[in-house]
Amino acid sequence: MSQVRTAPIEARVPRPSRSDVPDVSVCIANWNCVELLRKCLRSLFDQAQGARFEVVIADNGSTDGAADMVASEFPNVVLIRNSDNRGFARASNQAAAAARGRYFFFLNNDTLVPANTLRKFLDLAEARPDVGMFGPRLRGADGAFQISYRQRPTLAALLHRINLLRWTGLFRKAYYEYRRATFDPTQERSVEVLMGAAVFLSREVFEASGRWDEEYHFGVEDIDLSMQVSRRGPPMFVPQVEIVHYGRAAGRNNVHFAAPNVAIGYVHYFRKSGTSRAALFAYKALVTLDAPLQIGQKLLEAGWRSVTGRRVKARKSVLAVRGLWAFLRHELVRFWKA
Repeated sequence: MSQVRTAPIEARVPRPSRSDVPDVSVCIANWNCVELLRKCLRSLFDQAQGARFEVVIADNGSTDGAADMVASEFPNVVLIRNSDNRGFARASNQAAAAARGRYFFFLNNDTLVPANTLRKFLDLAEARPDVGMFGPRLRGADGAFQISYRQRPTLAALLHRINLLRWTGLFRKAYYEYRRATFDPTQERSVEVLMGAAVFLSREVFEASGRWDEEYHFGVEDIDLSMQVSRRGPPMFVPQVEIVHYGRAAGRNNVHFAAPNVAIGYVHYFRKSGTSRAALFAYKALVTLDAPLQIGQKLLEAGWRSVTGRRVKARKSVLAVRGLWAFLRHELVRFWKA
């Protein structure tokens, strides 16, 4: 029978003797994506990982049977059933609170973990206690490398995404440097931000860094955690460890939830990192004014792509419209209060 925990985030599971403590607790915040989650869990359990580990899943009120699938097919997984979507950060903290391992491996549900991955991470962490957090190289299902780390975002970088300003080219360089200018998939290096799809760190560093900031609901929390962890040791990109990452599965399927929360997450991050009130006000005003323009642009783009037979790209444009509309209709007040 699966273990179901409904205790609040602050609760702690009594610690067993050290001989029974897993080396690694794999913590997964899940929201729907039942088939991807099943593949992820099979990749962990059906291959030797070379380390004692447990898996803890905090399910955010999935409606596709994901939690029931875990309970029936993976009875050794610790399962937390939330009645609603509490966001990635809060669910990840719930999983960590129920976990027993010396190290945490926070993992997205749309990933595949090769054999001995946990052993590789564990060896790295024990050999290099000065490092705050480790992140693997991410590779898409198509075999292409994905951006696995970035610089911290600046307000200038995000201003380039605003149509009202993009045509000027004023912030193009800042945006390019933030998105991909420094990424090299072959070289180990300390970095500013590790992608939150898969990060490995000790329990001690996680707790000392303040855990995931629950003011983030979906998106930007990995930037924040990297910033907090870096005060105790550098985040480190390690290309010798590789994870398959499908990418953006939950976001694409729930754009009405994801898109507004990403926008709000950036505002929270900038405020937390010391951006002035005046600069934040100007940024919020520009984003608000730009949203209707982007809706119009994306509708025209969707129509043109559909007419020219590019139906997959047309659907992406329509998804962008849905996200922008949800932002304007339901989350604009929360965006301005952030």
